[in-house]
Amino acid sequence: MDIFEILTSAAFWAAAIRIASPLIFATMGELICERAGVLNLGIEGIMVAGAFAGWIAVWAGLPLWGGVAVAFVTGMAFGLLHGIFSVPFGLSQHVVGIGVTLLATSLTFYTYRVVLPEVSSPPKITAFQPVEIPLLSKIPLIGPALFNQTPLTYAAFILVGLVALVLYRTPLGLAVRAAGESPSAVAAQGLSVTAIRMGAVIVGSGFMAVGGAFLTLSAFDSFFFDMVNGRGWICIALVVFGVWKPGKALLGAILFAAFDALQIRLQQTTIGAVVPYQLFLMLPYILSILALVLMSRRAEVPAALMVPFNKGER
Repeated sequence: MDIFEILTSAAFWAAAIRIASPLIFATMGELICERAGVLNLGIEGIMVAGAFAGWIAVWAGLPLWGGVAVAFVTGMAFGLLHGIFSVPFGLSQHVVGIGVTLLATSLTFYTYRVVLPEVSSPPKITAFQPVEIPLLSKIPLIGPALFNQTPLTYAAFILVGLVALVLYRTPLGLAVRAAGESPSAVAAQGLSVTAIRMGAVIVGSGFMAVGGAFLTLSAFDSFFFDMVNGRGWICIALVVFGVWKPGKALLGAILFAAFDALQIRLQQTTIGAVVPYQLFLMLPYILSILALVLMSRRAEVPAALMVPFNKGER
């Protein structure tokens, strides 16, 4: 199978959409945070915590959507911690974010060992199954790729629309964007910049955790260490690639996922027989870095991103 056949197959694009789904959740969460002026580097650890929390909740007896809810609340808890230190206290968002990642990751591993001390391999759960949408799933190429996915994948795409709607069509979205552009103007209107930024970080962190939960509740049926594997850092780059706009960030997530799906299939071709597989593993990251460099040249960063705000100061 050559590259053209791969790129024109429904199975390839279906795999790309699956790979993109957790990235979409986490990227939307990071975008919400950054639009409000807060860089959330805790995303990697929050995704790990969300993956574990959702999985262990379902393993303990909750339904799958209950596991999603537990993951969301777990992410909100870490978002609250991040927000307290980075917003009202005004500490370095870089340091706080890295600290949250280390705390969330370490706490997850510790909890795993406490809950399952004698388990050599993690138990499995019954994960979300693909749901075929009648008629739409029969559309050539697009149908099998888009309309025969798990419910969480559909939720990821719906989330993009909701984030765009709220940010650009509601007073709340205007306040969030203003908090990341001109917080003094927000305060002049009698609104609390602290409350807006805290809310954005808490909600955004919840979506990051759901992105992690996608891995255990939809992509796989179990939890294992290092399953997030740097996806959180990729999502931070995708926000920049999408110039802080939900639609473009979605395209960036699908682009990265397509590169990832492509390298997997290239390893199975005649090229894969002569080229070291490590080069294929590097492919999505190299191409994503090139795309990021090209897009970031004209990116308009929120003016108050990473800038602490104290009422009464200029």
